[in-house]
Amino acid sequence: MAKIKEYSNGETTVVWEAEKCIHSAICAKGLPKVFRPRLRPWIKMDEAKTEAIINQVKQCPSGALRFYMNDEEDKTTETLETKVEVLENGPLLVYGTLNVVAKDGSSETKNKTTAFCRCGESKNKPYCDGAHVKAEFKG
Repeated sequence: MAKIKEYSNGETTVVWEAEKCIHSAICAKGLPKVFRPRLRPWIKMDEAKTEAIINQVKQCPSGALRFYMNDEEDKTTETLETKVEVLENGPLLVYGTLNVVAKDGSSETKNKTTAFCRCGESKNKPYCDGAHVKAEFKG
């Protein structure tokens, strides 16, 4: 079962899906008082303004972090135009809403950002799990 946690400041809620996280640390580098991976709870929502938190969440390369506004009935996050980006020595990032069809025919809808493995070492193929770092993947 996927580990999903929610953190709220009353205005917005940040949702974290542990299985999607590739540990790029972009969140912690961008807002270190909010995103504190070595502490529990690791997200401290009262350490920055809502706008700053949202802007940082939008930079998550794996889509492990997303947000929704608490006062809106629709709790889905924004839809992005489709865009593909190759990260140096890392995953292939696809932004937007995707329908990913597995080799067994099952399908899954992915929203926001999806990180696909390029190194071949991921234990969660076709998705990146951060194994490229240990494998010292170059590409």
